[in-house]
Amino acid sequence: MPVTPWTLLDTATVPGGEGDLRLMRRGSEFSIMAGSTSLMNSRMSGSEEALANLSWDRIKGRARPHMLIGGLGMGFTLRAALAVLPPDARITVAELVPAVVAWARGPMAEVFGTCLSDPRVTIREGDVGALLNGEKLYDAILLDVDNGPEGLTRDANDKLYTVAGLRRTLRAMRDRGVLAVWSSHTSAPFTKRLVSAGFAVEEAKVRARGTSGGERHHIWLATQARPASRA
Repeated sequence: MPVTPWTLLDTATVPGGEGDLRLMRRGSEFSIMAGSTSLMNSRMSGSEEALANLSWDRIKGRARPHMLIGGLGMGFTLRAALAVLPPDARITVAELVPAVVAWARGPMAEVFGTCLSDPRVTIREGDVGALLNGEKLYDAILLDVDNGPEGLTRDANDKLYTVAGLRRTLRAMRDRGVLAVWSSHTSAPFTKRLVSAGFAVEEAKVRARGTSGGERHHIWLATQARPASRA
């Protein structure tokens, strides 16, 4: 049987000139690629959904919870969060690349459904780091802005994962909040940086296709271990 070829739908430059993203389609399947690497695929949502569900497990029961999601991607984390968060919740999604938001409302509208119009959702186009301004605003901060703590698409993402960047994130969290970080692979140095920044750390192995298997991905779940440093 002939294999359906991939079709290029659009190309977007990552702000700062740090490479391009390509939106590809093959039948009903979509892929967002950086170079030859597939950053996300519409048939593999399990680990992104786990990012939302594991985070919610740690803040469940709070009134008016506020979740910050760094990276819209294909909306898997957002839709999973909407499925479990209560009606009084707020979800702020930061997406650096404006074209990714346009793709969500355009060629990938069938993938996103109605989640972008949910009244709990606010989309902010820009760097998620700009929303970590020192105020204790968020019960959960979910970061899926690259292929993991070692940036693949944008060198500037590295600042989120330094000890100084993680301390800044800690100061943006409400008491007993959670920081959840998605990665395609584990990283012992990043675990050490989380601890150095003042977090208690759990780690979870998840599958790209959820219960159907697929590649193994990694999620860090970090909560405040001690009062955040003012440094």
